[in-house]
Amino acid sequence: MFDSILSAFLVILEPANLIAMLGGTLLGICIGALPGLSATMGIAVLIPLSFGLDPLVGLGLMAGIYNGAMYGGAIPSILLGVPGTPASVATIFDGRPMAEQGRGKLALRVAVFSSAIGGLISGLVLLLLAPPLARVTLLFGPSDYFWVALFGLSSLSLLLGKSIAKGVFAAGFGLLIGLIGIDTIGGQERFTFGFVELVNGVNIVVVLIGLFGIPPTLKLAAGALPGGRETDRAEDAGDGRLRPYLPQLLPTWLKSSLIGVFVGLLPGVGGNMASFLSYNESKRSARDPARFGYGAEEGVAAAECGNNADNGAALVPALTLGVPGSSVSAVILGGLLVHGLQPGPELFQSNPNEVYGFMLQMVITAALLIPLGLLGSRLFVRVLDIPPALLIPIVLSLSMVGVYAVNNSLFDIQLLLVFGAIGMVLSHFQVPLAPIVLGVLLGPMAEENLRLAFMLSVDPWTALFPSPLSVGLALFTVSVIAFSLLKPLTRFTRARLRRAAAH
Repeated sequence: MFDSILSAFLVILEPANLIAMLGGTLLGICIGALPGLSATMGIAVLIPLSFGLDPLVGLGLMAGIYNGAMYGGAIPSILLGVPGTPASVATIFDGRPMAEQGRGKLALRVAVFSSAIGGLISGLVLLLLAPPLARVTLLFGPSDYFWVALFGLSSLSLLLGKSIAKGVFAAGFGLLIGLIGIDTIGGQERFTFGFVELVNGVNIVVVLIGLFGIPPTLKLAAGALPGGRETDRAEDAGDGRLRPYLPQLLPTWLKSSLIGVFVGLLPGVGGNMASFLSYNESKRSARDPARFGYGAEEGVAAAECGNNADNGAALVPALTLGVPGSSVSAVILGGLLVHGLQPGPELFQSNPNEVYGFMLQMVITAALLIPLGLLGSRLFVRVLDIPPALLIPIVLSLSMVGVYAVNNSLFDIQLLLVFGAIGMVLSHFQVPLAPIVLGVLLGPMAEENLRLAFMLSVDPWTALFPSPLSVGLALFTVSVIAFSLLKPLTRFTRARLRRAAAH
């Protein structure tokens, strides 16, 4: 194995491969920075163009786009409050407040270092531990996936925001949106209301940009109108040095990397859940959780490190078993097949230079994020200096073009405006928007695996607990829910005791 790694390392140091990795990373950052575009779309467009290239050159471009786009999504999330990619939603929670406080450069630097560290750890896991870790994913059955989805949905819904009721309402609304379209088990249409465009469900990009992109843009527009209340925009100050924040960032990077790697190993879960779970764990274990949502550096670090730590780990089941762990890894599998590489256990024996070379490219392109991100942070932060009268139409145009590009459908633009209006109303009533996104993402996964678990089980009472792993995941989920429900009760009891002592 180490001989194969060394041989592949010498091959990828050739000029064509280095240029491919550098160019792919730059292209990926640009793709991720455009709202509505994603690494999946960028790699899908690239595959036909890479057909005539050497396999490692084409794979280097894919690795660069993958890692670059995952970081690039943080740029509009921090500077504009618009998610560049689905996995960058959690970055908005603290990244946007940091930019409004004049710490946009620091937020971007936290994001780039977090993305690079998560990508490096994930790439090393892919390189050194792929075969044994792939066997871990085989232990998970439908009931286990159900409990993982329920854990992510319940913990985020209960811990994000100040009101448990509003969090549960938002999660329920997201689950309702996730039910729209074809029932994957029975094949029946649900909640399409006769619209052919809704047969395949509501695309997550439409929901994301509608909820997180349109409301802040309209708020900025209201401040720019004559007589409107000007939106607070502080001048970016400071040199953005990370050294003073390292004591609090280092443990965040470690925990978020572990969470991202674990989530990446589970086929079909993806970096969206990794970023939310990492953010949630960072907030839960923080000394002062009240800082989160108001510009906490650890919030940006957790979200970006978690979603990038998913990158390489999601490729573990893809390369070793031929089972993609995410939509991006599914497209990369297509790229491998285009270049004559058959994913599976034999890939490591038949094409060691290509497979180990691709793993090394994932590590190197993650490291390239640091110099490219640091050079670009000075330029990116200048976006805040653009006058609102110019910035508003640019953001709205990019949002609509990005949404239209998903399915080439004007209906999606109409849905975008609908979700924008819903986002405005919910924001006014301080309903957290993140549980909605998680409901859309995890709802279909939870439902499908729940129904499969009952279909595969003889006894419906034990369908959800067929193994010790299922029991452990269920207990873990219940403990998180109990902790979340008891926390406000404890605060209420303490407040009553203090009032009684005062009287």
